Amino acid sequence: MTILPSVFPSLPVAFTGQSLISHAGTQLVSSFIDALGFRELCEDRLGQFTPAGARHRPGTLLGQLALMLAAGGEHVSDLDMFRTQAGVFGTVASNATVSRFFDRTAANPDAFAHGAQTLTRLLRTRVWDAAGEHSPGARATPADPVIIDLDATLVASHSDKERVAGDYKGGYGFAPFTASIDYGTKHGTGEILACLLRPGNAGANNADDHIEVFTTAVNQLPDGFFHPDGTLNGKNILVRTDSAGASRKFLWHLHHAGAQFSVSYPVPAGKAHMVDWISDKQYWEPALDAEGNDRTDAWVINATDVITLKDYPPGTNIYLRAEPLHPGAQPTLLDIDGHRITAFLTNSPRWRGPFLDARHRGRGRCENRIKTLKNTGLGKLPFASFTANQAWATISALASNLISWLQLSTIPATHRARFWDVKRFRYRLFATAGKLTRHGRKTTLLLPELAPEKNLIITINDAITSLAERQPEAALR
Repeated sequence: MTILPSVFPSLPVAFTGQSLISHAGTQLVSSFIDALGFRELCEDRLGQFTPAGARHRPGTLLGQLALMLAAGGEHVSDLDMFRTQAGVFGTVASNATVSRFFDRTAANPDAFAHGAQTLTRLLRTRVWDAAGEHSPGARATPADPVIIDLDATLVASHSDKERVAGDYKGGYGFAPFTASIDYGTKHGTGEILACLLRPGNAGANNADDHIEVFTTAVNQLPDGFFHPDGTLNGKNILVRTDSAGASRKFLWHLHHAGAQFSVSYPVPAGKAHMVDWISDKQYWEPALDAEGNDRTDAWVINATDVITLKDYPPGTNIYLRAEPLHPGAQPTLLDIDGHRITAFLTNSPRWRGPFLDARHRGRGRCENRIKTLKNTGLGKLPFASFTANQAWATISALASNLISWLQLSTIPATHRARFWDVKRFRYRLFATAGKLTRHGRKTTLLLPELAPEKNLIITINDAITSLAERQPEAALR
């Protein structure tokens, strides 16, 4: 009988006391956190949540938690991966210390929310300044505004936690409502502005929830989006939602804030007969594909003169999109001439229907940002307390943003890593192993010469060094 060789080399395993570092690549994120002046900003905004003489300050606690979630941890106990490698990650707080910190945030949720929001606003300002002309704020104009996507998701709970409830899919848990910025297909992934935790039975089309998450989101934008009196200058902002955001109350709120909107709109069955001229394409324009090219089987038209909109903000237009049913799609009574009709409302100053339609359909990218948010902590809410879980969701958003901000401010716009999701970051960069060496009273972290992403690691480290040199010594504003 022939004995086949093993798939992999068969090696004996032994343990050593050498300073071997797993996940040494996450040092990129820890250096980035320090370069932003994170510790000082946290002390200023959240210092009340730790005792005056405490060894572990808010900056240390939040920074280590965010780093752990960005690296793939899911529970507070996963901090032990860093706790055993103090030479790279510093002294890590015990699980009990972290638990007491969350107890204090749960007892003062409004104070923590305000501190965390103002902290994130300052961090975002510094990152966007570092990104220069590539930042969303620098590119924003009324014709090409910053796009804020609002969307809800579901998070299952496998135990009876505070304010959990059954959801419309038959599950049990929470229904967080998120707001995120879309960087667009040419600039990167995007970042989280707000994550509002809600019970699982929260209504999808609740206008008050839309207003709350929108207000929380825009309050974390840099100063350039506000007038000198502190009111929002919304002309460079576009809010994009599914049909749950099409309520008149919410759209009027956006109108009064001066913001643009692009929201899906369910065509009422009673008005379906108004689009029975679908077969006559002389009034329609070809829709655009993801690359901006004309499609031959999908069309768009401004139907404001055909479908009357009542009590909507002035300047609101309705656009229809017609395309053949996708394979496997179930026909409905509203499908005209074998075409599926969808609609969206917008008050955009741009009038070319195909462009507005393509921009609205880009809303699907927010699902990727929500997936990343779940992969950086939102997917497993660990506490019984609802307010503690809201604080965890806020830190999860910070962890997600650290990856996005690192991409935005340290990676060249043309590099493929600018568009990686967090799982690819973990495998290609964070999983890089290292070793600590000490020579001449200097400690050095050695990484493999043959690391696949060696050049990218060098590029990011150089950009982080430059970012740290630009920060004010006080690191406070």
